[in-house]
Amino acid sequence: MTTTTDDAAAFWEKHYRGRQPGGRVNPLLAEVAAPLRPGVALDLGCGTGGDTLWLARRGWQVTAVDIAHAAVDRLRAHAAAPDLTGRITAERHDLAVTFPGGTFDLVSAQYFHTRFALDRARVLRSAAAALRPGGLLLVVDHGSTAPWSWNQDPDAYFPTPAEVAASLELDPVRWSVVRADMPRRRATGPGGRTATVTDNVLLIRRTAG
Repeated sequence: MTTTTDDAAAFWEKHYRGRQPGGRVNPLLAEVAAPLRPGVALDLGCGTGGDTLWLARRGWQVTAVDIAHAAVDRLRAHAAAPDLTGRITAERHDLAVTFPGGTFDLVSAQYFHTRFALDRARVLRSAAAALRPGGLLLVVDHGSTAPWSWNQDPDAYFPTPAEVAASLELDPVRWSVVRADMPRRRATGPGGRTATVTDNVLLIRRTAG
């Protein structure tokens, strides 16, 4: 496994270079966020920005972060549209090193996987700590490998939602698990390819300050 920050940044720069900003919102984020009153959100690993743009267009104030300059710069340009002005703050962070400031009503970590060394549990604990009382942390992980995924390792192991929750070691007095399940859905990838995939879904609420 490659472990340097420079290698991680270079990999994700190449991954997002040439990709158009925007795209579809991740369906489980839409499912969870649609009934919520808009507030302040954090999009961890924003990529091409589809989730950020979807939230902002529904009245959320969104901080979007990614390790790739290509992702952040293009989202900033896209967010300059008149209907989005002032709703999006795009920041570059290597989450192995830095975490964005602020407190949030919703933190979204959609498919927050990497081939590089990262203390993911530490990052997600920081996300839980950044929630306002009543705020939600939504972690949606791959539970299976799609044919178009960058990760085609046949030995890849995807922790269950219960295992992810346990790894965070959150105080149950201050945080509660609202949802932990593994739904299946028909997904569409590049070029219109489709496949049935499993999502590992963990939703945590901060119940106390």
